[in-house]
Amino acid sequence: MHTLNRIILYRAKAETYIRVRKLNFVSVCERSKNLVNRCSLENTSHNYRRAMSKASCPYFVTTPIFYVNAAPHIGHLYSVVLADAASIWQRLLGGSVLFSTGTDEHGLKIQQAAQKADMPSLEYCDKMSDKFKVLFNKAGIGYSDFIRTTETRHKEAVQEFWRILHGKGHIYKGVYQGWYSVSDEAFVTEEETKEISTAEGTKIRVTGESEQPVTWMEEKNYVFKLSDFKSELTRWLDRGVIQPQTFEGSVRNLLKDLPDLSVSRQRDRLSWGIPVPNDDTQTIYVWLDALVNYLTVAGYPDPGFTWPPNCHVVGKDILRFHAVYWPAFLIAADLEPPRKILCHSHWTVDGVKMSKSRGNVVDPMDRIEKYTSDAFRYFLLREGVPHSDGNYSDQHAVNYINSDIVNTLGNLLSRSTSLSVNPEQIFPRLNREMYMTCISAFDRETFENIEQLFNEVNENYSHYNFYKGIESIMSYLRWANGLVQEHKPWELAKSSSDIDQLHLKVVLYLVLETLRISGLLLQPVIPNIACRLLNRLGIPTGKRLAEHSRKPYLNSPQNLKLGPNEGILFNKISEKKSS
Repeated sequence: MHTLNRIILYRAKAETYIRVRKLNFVSVCERSKNLVNRCSLENTSHNYRRAMSKASCPYFVTTPIFYVNAAPHIGHLYSVVLADAASIWQRLLGGSVLFSTGTDEHGLKIQQAAQKADMPSLEYCDKMSDKFKVLFNKAGIGYSDFIRTTETRHKEAVQEFWRILHGKGHIYKGVYQGWYSVSDEAFVTEEETKEISTAEGTKIRVTGESEQPVTWMEEKNYVFKLSDFKSELTRWLDRGVIQPQTFEGSVRNLLKDLPDLSVSRQRDRLSWGIPVPNDDTQTIYVWLDALVNYLTVAGYPDPGFTWPPNCHVVGKDILRFHAVYWPAFLIAADLEPPRKILCHSHWTVDGVKMSKSRGNVVDPMDRIEKYTSDAFRYFLLREGVPHSDGNYSDQHAVNYINSDIVNTLGNLLSRSTSLSVNPEQIFPRLNREMYMTCISAFDRETFENIEQLFNEVNENYSHYNFYKGIESIMSYLRWANGLVQEHKPWELAKSSSDIDQLHLKVVLYLVLETLRISGLLLQPVIPNIACRLLNRLGIPTGKRLAEHSRKPYLNSPQNLKLGPNEGILFNKISEKKSS
């Protein structure tokens, strides 16, 4: 492409971006007030037991705990990466964070899987749980707590929670008659099942959504009075706690018919689980057991435990448990329900649903080895859209990584820090007079608007719309690349003219400042690459909080030295490596 055409293309992209960015930014004061008020719940009729004071409440974000019946896949990692990025952002905003993840290790499906593997149940769980932990560590996930439901602290929390629900009269002994899905570990109503024909022509009954086989079950167990909490759940939903809002309708539909919920299984049928207190014939229902993990990591039942969670990150397949059963359990125990449930969609592979039978399950460990943890999480956060299914393909991942990280970000850094263009290896101060002379009005307006980039990114990151925040940052980086194309710093650097040298330093300042702000805001997305970028720019570690992206770096009349050159920011991924 001809240089002039490239400049026009960059200009068109940047100008379109600037014109459509008409967000109502949240003011710093409002944002600070929101951060302080996270620990207070407004306008409910229920008097919830307060666990912590407002001042001491950290930002509490969780992922689901993952069932250990199979190895982790891309969907598991996406949940964890979303929560990890959110927790990094909250720390960059200056707050403290509690971020939990872990594994769900009880239930009939695990009991059967261990028997099939000819292993004791706990040994099987140890082996499978370790796969998740190794993956998350390889991916650089900075969790505060990795909880396992087989831990003693969790058993104690679950049994105490049960005693409170039972003591308040919310659990009674009854007989359950109905359908049960072993695969989903869920009780389902007649309306939630359907009859299908197998390949052999046999008719079987399955769940409506996942099409997993169900069996008719009749047994004595304990029942939770779920129907008593319809009004409370409706008021809770009215606060807009389900995000994206597209998922709220399905939850409200579930509230139309709220039968009481079986919360235990006969121990002679399910022995692998936590026993019901004072009744050794019953095992606590796996979903009640699993959901209490959020209380366990919060320090429950000790006084002063961290509560409520600011956000549960969950997949759409488990929204029912988190948006109906869990808040009902909490309200029954006089505990505040979660502030937000971030529900995300699933991942397809080349447009096809992932499944073992199709042989298209993406191994996240393999992709991290190929692309690095930063590059793979970049793709997940760039391509993943919570309200609709993401589509994974190796080619798509490589294209994003090479286009955005290598070409747009990495090349811009190289073009502004190479010895041929920046022989003094400085982050130059801005010469205002030369800035007004050699930079167009459009480019000055674009650059001066970069101070608003923090507000835009903060708005999107705070709502877990990382893909939008990333695109906003990339738009500025593309603009800066266009600036380089237009002003040709490699030619200015060769000139002996004092004017050209001043012109060069203005261009370098604009590009390096755009890189600095972008690097700060990309820390939740590509933490290691962003760190290397900021190191190269010579940015001290004490000046890497989110607030530092809102103000110019250079207020002194002195040029600053760049950091050491550690080589290319990120190497291009070859097509062979992706296959």
